[in-house]
Amino acid sequence: MDRTLVEKYAAGAAVPGEAIRGLTAAELNAFPVPGTWSIQQIIIHLMDSDLIGSDRMKRVAAENSPPQLISYDETAFAKNLHYEKLDPVQACEVFRINRLLTATVLRNLPDAAFARHGIHSERGRETLEELVIGYTEHVDHHMKFIKEKRKLLGKPL
Repeated sequence: MDRTLVEKYAAGAAVPGEAIRGLTAAELNAFPVPGTWSIQQIIIHLMDSDLIGSDRMKRVAAENSPPQLISYDETAFAKNLHYEKLDPVQACEVFRINRLLTATVLRNLPDAAFARHGIHSERGRETLEELVIGYTEHVDHHMKFIKEKRKLLGKPL
């Protein structure tokens, strides 16, 4: 197990908060690219996804039999949980604290724990190491979209 993966995961804790710095509520909820999510929707999605990811990682690390890792409909979450009405600053803080706490859990696990796996309802077998990599890359993936939207709003990072 490459322990730098955990540090890279932890380093993403402040990324969403930095990504929204200096944006107004109107800018956060704007749709500079029609048919895509607003910056706020992306931020709330990152928080929800990371909370779910933390649960998945902890269950893989802690449970004796491979846990079921249930998928969720991110589009339904964004629509039906009214992401536009949530506080993006609070969401960034929840993301930050959850990510740091989960990184502490990961740092304290033996290397062998990262080979443990769960069964994702859509993707199949996923090891703890693969989950850490996936959630680390998830932030990077969405930051590309936030950077483009900020640029279109005249507020580049």
